[in-house]
Amino acid sequence: MATRYLLTATIYFTLMNVCVKYLPHIPPFELIFFRALISLVTTYIMMRQLALAPWGNRKSLLILRGLAGTVGLTAYYYTLQAMPLASAITIQRLSPLFVILVAGWLLKERAHPLQWLFLMIAFMGVLLIKGFDTRVTFFALSIGVLGSMSGACAYTVIRKLRGIDHPLVIIFYFSLVTIPLIGPIAWVLWVPPQGWEWLLILAMGLLTHMAQFDMTRALQAERAANIVHVTYLSPVFGLIIGFFLFQESFGLPALVGIFVVVVAVSMGGLYVRRLRRLDPAPEILDAAKTPAIGEGNRP
Repeated sequence: MATRYLLTATIYFTLMNVCVKYLPHIPPFELIFFRALISLVTTYIMMRQLALAPWGNRKSLLILRGLAGTVGLTAYYYTLQAMPLASAITIQRLSPLFVILVAGWLLKERAHPLQWLFLMIAFMGVLLIKGFDTRVTFFALSIGVLGSMSGACAYTVIRKLRGIDHPLVIIFYFSLVTIPLIGPIAWVLWVPPQGWEWLLILAMGLLTHMAQFDMTRALQAERAANIVHVTYLSPVFGLIIGFFLFQESFGLPALVGIFVVVVAVSMGGLYVRRLRRLDPAPEILDAAKTPAIGEGNRP
């Protein structure tokens, strides 16, 4: 179940990437402001329907998740506009490696040796997909790495909040923190969207909201190290979409990288299922232990 949630989140994020890529002249701060505003409204409506209290139980962790997510998303939107789609996604995919490191320190979740191996193989595939791209500047690369590290912290805090706060509350706090931080900058750099660009902005916000919701449910339902390999499909999706929609070319190393990533993801999924059969209880959290939609955090 958690793997399925993360896979659908990955697809939603990929479609969101396309929306951002089609808006290169809109400052990333403005796009993030719209994304947060749309998510704030939709999340609040969903919480009202489920009678959820919006303020949560661990406010310090919720605010920390919001801060880390804001930094990570800002950096990611910048790289989406500053470099080819596949390259931006590739750099952002460093997050799973940072997740295992941070989760091991903060959550005491130790990855199995084979999981490290699958992650390293997947990362090698990502490097092959990216290749040597002179269009990626050192500054953009640094911003991308910063975003990956921030994203890893956000993912880990989400995991720590499992069983404490509902996924919708976590997403609500993300927007609650982002809007006052990003709003003033967006106002100064404001570029008025035109015509169909409003539809792209709306789609971007809704897709990101759905992706965040499924990602939060996945990270609360399963150990981080068991599912992060799924996110390595993002560069594959980005490579294909970049080729067909944005005429971003790639060579043989990228094709080899696609094959390596798919194999690593498949092997990682098979290994997780094997672990679940051997040790279904203490080390691998069952999804049933995560608060269901509509449960917990009621006023």
